[in-house]
Parts: sequence; C-alpha cells; structure tokens
Amino acid sequence: MSKLVGCQGNRGVGDGRRPARENRFPRGRIVRTVSGMDCVVVRPMGADDLAGAERTSDVVFLEGDRRDRRVSEPEPQPRSAEAAKGWIDRMRYFLEVDPHGCWVAVEDARIVGFAISQNRDRLWYLATYGVLPDRQGRGIGKRLLDAVLAHAGGRQGMFSSTVHPAATRRYRLAGFSLHPQMRMVGTVDRAQLAAVTGLSDGSADDFDWMDRLDQRLRGAGHGEDHQYLLKQHRLVVSRPDRPGYVYIDGRGRPVLLAAADPRIAENLLWEALATAQADTLVNCITTANEWAVDVGLAAGLQLGQEGYLAVRGMPTPAPYLASGQFL
Repeated sequence: MSKLVGCQGNRGVGDGRRPARENRFPRGRIVRTVSGMDCVVVRPMGADDLAGAERTSDVVFLEGDRRDRRVSEPEPQPRSAEAAKGWIDRMRYFLEVDPHGCWVAVEDARIVGFAISQNRDRLWYLATYGVLPDRQGRGIGKRLLDAVLAHAGGRQGMFSSTVHPAATRRYRLAGFSLHPQMRMVGTVDRAQLAAVTGLSDGSADDFDWMDRLDQRLRGAGHGEDHQYLLKQHRLVVSRPDRPGYVYIDGRGRPVLLAAADPRIAENLLWEALATAQADTLVNCITTANEWAVDVGLAAGLQLGQEGYLAVRGMPTPAPYLASGQFL
C-alpha cells in the first residue's frame, strides 16, 4: 500500500512552517496535499468517481464559459441531464481503455479536481482537466497535472486548453507550445454551400487507412477511439488515393476532421456544414488550418478566438480539426 502524508491541521502554507511534501510513487500512487485546514488526496480515478467528477466538471467549465462569454452570446447554462450522461459515458470509456491516465483530487469524500488523459501508441493526450474555482491556487491542479504527465512518459502530447492564466502557465512550464485556436459560429448561408463530390459514408472497414492518416498528421492513430466515435457520430470519408474523414454529430457539427490535403479537408467541412441544424460550431482551428476559416467565412459563419492547442514534441497537425476530448 502506498504511504500517505497525513493531515495535520493548520500545518502548511502561511503559518511559517514548511508545508507537507508531496510523496512521489510510481503508477498507482496516492498523494495527500496539506494547505491550511484542507486535506486533499490525489489518487487514481475509479468508476464510482464518475458521477462526482461530472458534477465538478460542470461547475468548472460553466464558470469558465461565463467568464469568457462574449456580449453577443447567450448566458451559458449548466449541462442538461443528457449532456451529463454523455460526459460520464465518454469518461467511463477512457477509464476502461487506459485507467492509469485518469486521476481525481478528493477532499472530505468530495471530488474537487480531475485530470483524464490517455496514451495511444506514441501520443499522449489530455481529454479534460479542472479544479473547482474555490480550490484553485492551492497546488491541486499542479499535482493532478504531474500525475497525468508521469503517465505520458516520453510520448509527444496534445490537448485543447482554455485561456486560464494559471493553467496555461503550467502547460508552458511542462514544455508545451501553445498555439492560439479560433472557432466559427452562426447559421450556415445555404445559398453559399459548395457542391461536393467524391465523399461517402464510412465504416469500420476504413479504420486501417484512417489510422495511417492519423499517424502522418499527429504521430499516432486514434486506435480504439475510432470505434467509439463511430458509435456516436456519422462518419464521412474520402478515399482511397486522396484520403480524409470527418465525424459529424447529430446537430451537423464536425467533431474530428483529418485529410491528406487542404482541398479534401475543405470538401469534408462543406459536407458537415450542409447537414448543420440551426446555429453550428466549427472549433479547434489553428493558424495552420486557415482553409477552415476560408470555408466558414464563405458559409456565413462568424470568426472568434478560443483557447489554445497545446502540443509537445510534435508540429501542429494540418489539415486537421482536433476533437476537444479525443484530439
């Protein structure tokens, strides 16, 4: 059993004495942090933690959405019951596939932070990460990030980041390059839709060449993630000599797009926009993927900024629109 650093009342930052040290252990370690009267345990996530982690995630990202909301945008709302179930289902999948990359911070039986990462061949990605607003600034986020980065080992890494100052500082100190991302929102002007040919619905039979394309663009295939995404979304592909693919959700929004060249990427994005319902969203657009900006502007969407794509040991993928959680 891993040894613990116990809670010792006020011992910690601000009382003139040394704070309790973090105990470092290999995989499966448990770490207690002590600050003031707080006693926070950072430990591997279990299936019983999923519901609590979802509630914490909702609070974390709702606060961030409200902070970053543009004046012209509607007031962000808490997740619906359906969206909460979807979050739990995705995190359960990650927990089943690569449990050693999933961690939580617990205080008095309450989850106050979480970090869920995954290893896929040579690539590590961070699916989601956050600490409750009233628990930030106490070192909890750093310890969670330390845990998932230890799981990454020497792999190259990628994830989508918010603009939170403390978080972005941690990412840069961990060796990640932060590439500004854009997003496009609005209602598609259907009079401007481009005629697209050479595309078809995809299936699991396409996964082999899709993984080879992934390897070319991001250094590693999505592997079993393709199977999960196919169960949730429509897959449209371009094959075989000019390969590309896009997953499109039930509202017609592109979830993940990869292509061998910008022309194919544009066609795939036009196909997604043609199925868009009411307001749509195209996000995770880096400057290396300005072809997506051109398509969005031509379709009548509005351009804005959002966060960063953080990468380590690899270039920014292109032509490529990352998935926020499956990268």
